[in-house]
Amino acid sequence: MKNTTLAFIFVAPALLFLLAVLGWPLVQAIILSFQNVGVIGSEGSFVGFSNYLSVLGGAGFWKAFGRSIVWVVANAVVQTLLALGTALILNQKFPGVRIARTWIILTWIVPTVVVVIIWRWLLSTSGGMINPLLIQASIIDRPVGFFATREGAMTTLIMINSWRWFPFTALMMLAGLTRIPGDLYEAARIDGASAVRRFTRITWPLLQPTLLVLAVVGTLLSFNVFDVIWLLTAGGPAQASQTLPVLIYETAFKGYRLSEAATISVITSVLLMGFAFLATRAMTASEAVP
Repeated sequence: MKNTTLAFIFVAPALLFLLAVLGWPLVQAIILSFQNVGVIGSEGSFVGFSNYLSVLGGAGFWKAFGRSIVWVVANAVVQTLLALGTALILNQKFPGVRIARTWIILTWIVPTVVVVIIWRWLLSTSGGMINPLLIQASIIDRPVGFFATREGAMTTLIMINSWRWFPFTALMMLAGLTRIPGDLYEAARIDGASAVRRFTRITWPLLQPTLLVLAVVGTLLSFNVFDVIWLLTAGGPAQASQTLPVLIYETAFKGYRLSEAATISVITSVLLMGFAFLATRAMTASEAVP
């Protein structure tokens, strides 16, 4: 009992800070979602659940929600593949491995605006480096506008966002790999197990707890990505990359429907909290199984 009380005393300041920073704005968003406020600072009247009925009954929300699901799943697949391959390489012993482990995080710590400027220049049809390289490699015969088509814009955004975030995931996976006892691999080698068999029977099963945590955290982070999408495409072309965060911004500050934007925010928060709760329960249940 004393340990529990002491733990709560230590955690209480952080909880109070989160309550002030996150809890109060969420309460304000909930109150705002039941009003008809158009712009910040204007007066609004109580309208009940009309905003929720309007949002859930409209096609715009569900289309943006579908794009968000595609965005999250695609980012999860690409980032996991890149991060797992990188972590497996960095888990080996070779000259300069410590330097590589340090520099791999560089793309993650670079500010978003810098990332956007770099990729805009690289992918530009006039002066960019990517198109000339693809033409020289005979992959394409003329410059491609990577953000000009619906499919191309979303695919390019996914690759850029994955490029930025996979180093963080790779370091988390590397931490999980370093906790796997080396004796298991040595015993497997003595028994004649191939590299593929060692991966499927040792690495992958023992890495599952780390992967599950990354899946939950990565989903929550990816779902809320706004800066990369807005700075590169602003949700275009033709709303092809308009995910829920972009829809919320456009509804509030371009459509001047602040209460409707707050409603979308509340619905999104409820969905994400539900996902986090179910995922946490699933992880707890899996850990309890002997």
